[in-house]
Amino acid sequence: MRRLAYIITLLFLAVGCGQDDNRQSESVKLSVDKTSLQFAAAGGEQTFTVTSSELVRVSSDENWIKVSKGIKSKDHKTLVTVSVEKNPAADVRHTSISVVAGEERISVDVKQEADASSSSGNNKYEGELASNASEWLGMGWNLGNHFDAYNNGVAGETAWGNPKATQEAFNKIKAAGFRTVRIPVTWLGHIGPAPDYKIDEKWLGRIAEVVGYAEAAGLNAIVNIHHDGADSKNWLDIKTAAKDADVHKQILAQVSAMWGQIADKFKDKGDFLIFEAFNEIHDGGWGWGENRNDGGKQYRCLNEWNQAFVDAVRASGGRNADRILGIPAYCTNVDLAISTFVFPKDTAKDRLMMAVHCYDPYDYTLPATKSEWGHTADASKKVSGDNEADLKKVFEKLNRNFISKGIPVYMGEFGCVNRATAREQAFQQYYFKYYAKLAKTYGVPSVLWDNGAKGAGNERHAFLDHGTGEYCSPEAEAAIKALIGSYNDDLTLDEVYNNAPKF
Repeated sequence: MRRLAYIITLLFLAVGCGQDDNRQSESVKLSVDKTSLQFAAAGGEQTFTVTSSELVRVSSDENWIKVSKGIKSKDHKTLVTVSVEKNPAADVRHTSISVVAGEERISVDVKQEADASSSSGNNKYEGELASNASEWLGMGWNLGNHFDAYNNGVAGETAWGNPKATQEAFNKIKAAGFRTVRIPVTWLGHIGPAPDYKIDEKWLGRIAEVVGYAEAAGLNAIVNIHHDGADSKNWLDIKTAAKDADVHKQILAQVSAMWGQIADKFKDKGDFLIFEAFNEIHDGGWGWGENRNDGGKQYRCLNEWNQAFVDAVRASGGRNADRILGIPAYCTNVDLAISTFVFPKDTAKDRLMMAVHCYDPYDYTLPATKSEWGHTADASKKVSGDNEADLKKVFEKLNRNFISKGIPVYMGEFGCVNRATAREQAFQQYYFKYYAKLAKTYGVPSVLWDNGAKGAGNERHAFLDHGTGEYCSPEAEAAIKALIGSYNDDLTLDEVYNNAPKF
């Protein structure tokens, strides 16, 4: 009987061991308990757990991060230790850890804060974006009618007469006192067919080269999709999209594909680079077209395009996981922003800014049908009303509806064309001084429109040569110094007002 009992015991143990072995051989899908790690500038050590029945491999390409793994437990768990060195730079740095098990792969994002005491770096923000945008973006300059130019449906850098951009020019733009360069880009003629919408590598590479000029010069850079949405004439046709669900769906797919490629190209670029979804999207009526009576269909289309843009950029990973993104209102119009704008949902906190434009009052700043501006101007030569108060209302609206509620805003374009006489130039300089002081007072970073068109009058916005960075004229130099000086000095708005031109 004792022998029989012994045999039964052995059989029981054998069955039990077999069941254990089966459990060990079960296939367990790869997973991690953390998909992101955040470190202070001082560095440190953190862990995460990988679960997989396969052999686990972990690695990182950066030399400032060390990754090691422990022994796999019986329940298929492996503890991974991540050690990060102190960050001596003024740049936030990002990388990812590759976790591989068999054919499965997961990335764990790693972010380390910048050294706040470091003076190396130029394009930093700290804390809440809404309260710091005015400081780190500051006063900016547009590389206008440049990469956004196109002829016969094909975008070209020199298509509208500007010279090729150079590092020298960007260095001098920085020296002039600008902190940001907006680089409008039209992609027409450089986009492949559906469904991939492949962007021509040469065109994208040239954009990347010029973004590199900004980085080397210590400038922030803003890159967008520009005239692809001009007047509903090109593929970003909001008029048709509002009427045809299939067109809207196709555009959403193209937005996602295009921004996915652009984002991937720049995924390793630092915080100096901002993506701006689109330019002045409208149906050809400049905000006074069918959008006014179509029941909000066009506004809903744009809001969905903006969401597709955010989703595509975030999905590309790398530094794009929390890159600052500019979201345009319809036609970038301030009043339409207030009434129609819906901020996209975002996985990153406080990294979206609303983009609007300001050329108020139009008759003075663009066609120059009025030659003077402000309370000291000749009444017959200026736009009627209280010019200063009317311009101030633009900023008050932005503050009341957005900035005061924690929604940051930047003026992607503003401007005032050059003038022919000394008297007219004095009022142009005063306009720039007053605008700059408003922008600084209300915390609205602003980017001056410069299209390279020399001379005076209608649409003549040349201030700094796009190829050399030299001032286009002594008058242009005086205008820029008035603008930058007013943004940076300690004068109050009232003091600027009291120093208006007197003739």
